[in-house]
Amino acid sequence: TAFRVQARLRQRLYDHLLGLGPAYLTHARTGPVATSMVEGVQQLEVYFGQFLPQLVVAVATPVLIFAFVAFVDLPVAAVLVGAALVTLIAPALWHRRDRAASYGRNRAYSAFGAELLDALQGLATLKAFGQSGERARLLEQKSQELFRSTMWLLGANTMGRGITDAGMAIGAAAALAVGAWRVHAGQMDLAALLVILMLGVEVFRPLRELRMLLHAGMLGTAAARGILDILAARPAVADHGQPTNGTSPTPTVAFEGVTFAYPGGRRIAHDGIDFHVSAGERVAFVGPSGSGKSTVVRLLLRFYDPDAGRVLVGGHDIRELTLHDLRRRIAVVSQDTYLFHGTVEENLRMGKADATPAELEAAARAADAHEFITGLPQGYATVVGERGIRLSGGQRQRIAIARALLRDAPILVLDEALSSVDAESEALIQQALDRLMEGRTTLIFAHRLSSVIGADRIMVLDGGRLAESGTHAELMTRRGPYWRLMNPQVSAARSEHLIAIDGTSSAASAAEGERAGAAVAEDGAVSSKTMGWLEALPILIRMIRGYRARLVATFGLGIARVAAIIAVGVLSALVVRAVKHDAPFGALLVALAMAAPLAGLLHWLESWLAHDMAYRLLNDMRLALFRKLDALAPAYLTRRRSGDLVAVATHDVELIEYFFAHTVTPVLVAIIVPLAVLGTLAMFGWPLAVALLPFLLYAALSPLLRRAHIDQLGSRAREVSGDLSAHTVDSIQGMAEIVAFQRERARGEELTARARAYLAARMPFLADLTREHALHEAVTGLGGLAIIAAGAWMVAAGRLDGAMLPLLTLLALSAFIPLWEVGQVGRQLADTLGATRRTHAIDSEPVPVRDGPGVPAPRPTDTMLTLRDVTFTYPGRRRPALAGVSLSVPSGSTVALVGSSGAGKTTIAHLCLRFWDPDAGEIRLAGHDVRAWQLDDLRR
Repeated sequence: TAFRVQARLRQRLYDHLLGLGPAYLTHARTGPVATSMVEGVQQLEVYFGQFLPQLVVAVATPVLIFAFVAFVDLPVAAVLVGAALVTLIAPALWHRRDRAASYGRNRAYSAFGAELLDALQGLATLKAFGQSGERARLLEQKSQELFRSTMWLLGANTMGRGITDAGMAIGAAAALAVGAWRVHAGQMDLAALLVILMLGVEVFRPLRELRMLLHAGMLGTAAARGILDILAARPAVADHGQPTNGTSPTPTVAFEGVTFAYPGGRRIAHDGIDFHVSAGERVAFVGPSGSGKSTVVRLLLRFYDPDAGRVLVGGHDIRELTLHDLRRRIAVVSQDTYLFHGTVEENLRMGKADATPAELEAAARAADAHEFITGLPQGYATVVGERGIRLSGGQRQRIAIARALLRDAPILVLDEALSSVDAESEALIQQALDRLMEGRTTLIFAHRLSSVIGADRIMVLDGGRLAESGTHAELMTRRGPYWRLMNPQVSAARSEHLIAIDGTSSAASAAEGERAGAAVAEDGAVSSKTMGWLEALPILIRMIRGYRARLVATFGLGIARVAAIIAVGVLSALVVRAVKHDAPFGALLVALAMAAPLAGLLHWLESWLAHDMAYRLLNDMRLALFRKLDALAPAYLTRRRSGDLVAVATHDVELIEYFFAHTVTPVLVAIIVPLAVLGTLAMFGWPLAVALLPFLLYAALSPLLRRAHIDQLGSRAREVSGDLSAHTVDSIQGMAEIVAFQRERARGEELTARARAYLAARMPFLADLTREHALHEAVTGLGGLAIIAAGAWMVAAGRLDGAMLPLLTLLALSAFIPLWEVGQVGRQLADTLGATRRTHAIDSEPVPVRDGPGVPAPRPTDTMLTLRDVTFTYPGRRRPALAGVSLSVPSGSTVALVGSSGAGKTTIAHLCLRFWDPDAGEIRLAGHDVRAWQLDDLRR
């Protein structure tokens, strides 16, 4: 049921995001949205699957208690019902105070995820400018905010748990006290008091189990805030248009008096713009940055509606067309072309899902892409990486053009399609664009002269208005805004030096990302399947070394808490024994009244300290993880998907908290308490200890049985979850392409398939968890019966006082409490192991470039750069990207490196910045080998 709810909710979120459109994602950061869609929905697994069902049972508990105990004694039943109501309601009233803390925690968690995603995707740029350390400090601030908000929420949460524990213990003690006085007064018989004694705190078990799920309830409630915020957002446009019933309007485009300002913007993007583009006409739009060029594209695709005026396609107001009918007539090639993680073929099929191999090849040839594609390791089946990171900029653009050719739409939009490519790539891409524009109505948005010079008309935008229009020659003659924009390009001076780079491999085989990722698994998921608990435990234990004082205090409080719970049972049994022998029991009741609330107080303190230690450790882990990724970038990031890495730093690290906060102390308590109980039973008679021992052994060993199988299930679920997270980030960041190419349904089916894969990986784990829980309950009951049977035999044989049997039975049952807690934790630790494996996989990755010892500060004018016989081959590649390259750049000079796409231009830049080190030769800056420089000094 919980998984069905998750599936529906995730699909609803995806559909709602599609309805919100790319406009929503221009002001909503990818990190929080992806976190809500993946981790937020997953955190509702326990919330819907365990917390809510247990809450229903807990609400019914007071009624069930009264119905059962009323047959024994009505006044005692009233006391138990009152205690149950207080135990149920008081924590709920307390938790009403932490709603603001829940919101705060969700905001802090989302903010950290967003900053981390931005930092990871921009890590190469940060390193190039020597700013990765500064970004690490920003992440440290965000992580500290997350720690503080989490502890504030946990403080309220653990207080609620303390109230629950205290309420149960006080309720059981009060019921026993009332029963004892009634027996003493002759109003109730001793047998009824024995029933009350044996019920003890077990009558409150549903409330205790609800208390154990409050942490999951807290996380689920916090996650729901982010989900509800997304669902509450309203789309910028409404799809109320009418289908065209197969008719094809002429491919004309017109803006009539269009005025538009972005929501929350301070200035008008368009101020009364009018223009008309005829069928088959090529019209270019130029203007300074911020003049409104890209806004034309967004309004045409109806990401927004104008505040005034109309946008028409084929003579129809686009608000009268369905979004499907409008967007299927338009193909877009943009400056920030988004390629999805997948193969070249899969990205090409965005344009036409049912394209034949011949059609794919024809489109690639027309886009001048076939040659480099066939040179890739797997040709059209080569994985391009997230955002096409394994390809050069020119290669990405040519795939985008081929995709647009397959789209075969009558209206073509070229939005700065040549803005980020080198000179040779520009020439090749321009030729491909010329073929693409044939017979189509084309809108060209550009700042490069080469892109617009051949247009039928050029429109100049300035300050949101149409400043002038005409052909290139006409506008240059007028010496107006167009002339001021383009004249510097017409008269641009030549560079001082021009160096041609001839790559040792073809342009196709030297793709910037493929070079680094060819030798790794193509799914890009972080995994370390070889690690078991023997390897994981030392890693986790080493992290605690700096928190010994907190750990010792937590151990002490854990033992004291269980001792207080046992004391309540023991004192209760002694009260019954005193009543039976008509002995004074007032002092015992006073001691019982003191021990009962102490159990709740000690549990609150233990939980607070354990979580404080755990979340401080998580804070350290997140920062260490980013610093390691900083050292590994950019090579490592070409092999891994940023969404998966964010999942490691957020959800996986959160899962490791389970070990620190819920495992270390309970395991120690689970060793000491059962041994103490067995020793006590042996003092009263060895048959009692022998009777209980097999059941305790099973309870203790059950978390270890089939450990490898459970850990494998948990680790597999974490890897599938990471893939789901990465796919979600990919979908959110590529939402504009998904919408523009009308791939909403296909992409949604991919998301559903990954969600089902997660379900398939998760369900066996949860089924095993449920089965073990049921077995543990049965073993606990059988252990109690074994003590009663052995004790009855000893009483009959005169070897045991019959009045001690209830006390010893309660004592025996109390030995299962810490074992039951560890059993619950033990199964959940499969998730922790999977998360530890993934974090360790990153931590154990060898760093390709180490910091140098540093060099004396050179003179500001001493910046001579020299490459001597530099040879370099990317990891996983056979051919070198550079072979024996030598060049010298004198101080203060300007040098242009030119060459075909993939010839090695970017490689030289990366080697100079020490993203990698050359295999042979040397690079010297200011007379020093770059390997001697400290990295931040070099990059600044």
